[in-house]
Amino acid sequence: MKVQQPDINDSNPELCALIGERIAASPQQRITFAEYMDLALYHPQHGYYNSDRQSIGKQGDFITSSHWGADFAEVLAEQFVEMWELLVSGALEEDRPFNFAIVEMGAGRGTFAANVLQYLQRQHPDLFKTLTYIIVEISPILQAEQRQSLSDIKCVKWCNWNEIVNNSIVGCFFSNELVDALPVHQFILESGQVREIYVAAETSKNEREEIKFIEVLGEVSTPKIAEYLDFVSIDLSASVYGNGYRSEVNLAALDWMSTVAQKLQRGYLLTIDYGYPAHRYYNPRRREGTLQCYYCHRYHSNPYINVGRQDLTAHVNFTALERQGELCGLDVVGFTQQALFLMALGLGDRIASLSTNDAEVLDVATFLRRREALHQLIDPMGLGGFGVLVQSKGLREEEKGRILKGLMVPD
Repeated sequence: MKVQQPDINDSNPELCALIGERIAASPQQRITFAEYMDLALYHPQHGYYNSDRQSIGKQGDFITSSHWGADFAEVLAEQFVEMWELLVSGALEEDRPFNFAIVEMGAGRGTFAANVLQYLQRQHPDLFKTLTYIIVEISPILQAEQRQSLSDIKCVKWCNWNEIVNNSIVGCFFSNELVDALPVHQFILESGQVREIYVAAETSKNEREEIKFIEVLGEVSTPKIAEYLDFVSIDLSASVYGNGYRSEVNLAALDWMSTVAQKLQRGYLLTIDYGYPAHRYYNPRRREGTLQCYYCHRYHSNPYINVGRQDLTAHVNFTALERQGELCGLDVVGFTQQALFLMALGLGDRIASLSTNDAEVLDVATFLRRREALHQLIDPMGLGGFGVLVQSKGLREEEKGRILKGLMVPD
C-alpha cells in the first residue's frame, strides 16, 4: 500500500451536488464531518458502499483478510465451533440452544461467509446442522453479490437490525473491518479549546462549476463529544496537546455497540479491526488523527476528492468499545492482536504444513502465493497488527472462567 495523493479528482458529480444541497439547506451552510462521511459512504444511490464500483478485493480499492484465501475464515470457524461447544455444554438442559447463530455485520462480497460455511459443513457437520448464518448488510449492491454467491446454502438469511428481535441471538456477532467505516466527528484544538471541524461548500469559477468542499471550524455540534472523551479518560486540556492537534470521535460506534448488546441473549461479540486503546489513539504525537482515504490500493489524507468513489476510514478506539460494552451488559473476554489470535487457532500449523508438505505437490508459483497469503494475515505491520476484541453476554460463571483458544498465548 502506497501513500500517494491522487493526481485527479474522480468525484461522483451527482453525490457532490446532493451533499452541496444538504450543506446549503443547513442553518449555517455547513454540516459535521460525520454527516459528510455518512453521505459519502452510505448515500442510498451514490454512496461509496452503495455504488456499483468494484471496491473490495485485489482489483478494488482495499483488501481485507478474507481476500487472502480461505485460511482466515477456516481458522476463525474453529473459534466459532469452540464458542458453540461452550454454550451447549455449559447450559442447563432446558436452556440449551437448538440453534446457534453467527451474525456477520458487513459481509462484503460474502467471501468470508462462504468459506466459513463450506468449512463447517465439511469439518463440523453437527454444528452446521444447527446453524443459522445471519448477515446484516446495508449495501444493496453488496447484498446482491452475497445472495448470488451464497444462494446454495440454506442456513443463510439477511436481516436488518429491526428484524432481529431484542435478546434473541444465541451465538456470536462478528465483524471484520466494519467499525472503522462508521462516520466520525472530527475536532481540532484551537487556543486550548475543542473546536469541531465542519464541511462547507464553494463553487469553483472554472467552466465546469464544480463543487469544492472545504473545512470550517465551529463550536462542537453535540455535548456527546466532550462526554465521549471523558468516557475514555482523555483530557485534551493537558499541556501535552498542542494547538492544532486534531483527531476523531466515533459516536456511531457507541450506538452500534448498544444495538448489538440489545440483540444478543447469550454468547459473544467478536470484533476485528485496526485501531488502538484510547491512550494510544489520542497520543499527542498523533497530531493529524487517523482518518485515511483508500483509492485504487493507495491511501491518502484528502476526503474531499474522489467523493463517493473512495473509502473513508478512521482507526477504532477499542477502549470506547470495551467501556460501552460494559455499560450495555457485555463483559470483556479478551483483547489481542490478529496475528496472535490466528496463530493460537492453528494458523501456525498451516504455515508449518505448507513449508514441509505442500511444497512437494504444488507448483512454485502456487506455493509462493499461498505462503504469501498466510504470512500477510500475521504481518505485524499490516493485518497481523489488527486488534481482536472478544466480549460476552449471558455466560455462567464456569463459562466465563474458560479461556477461548484464540486468546491463549501460542507456545
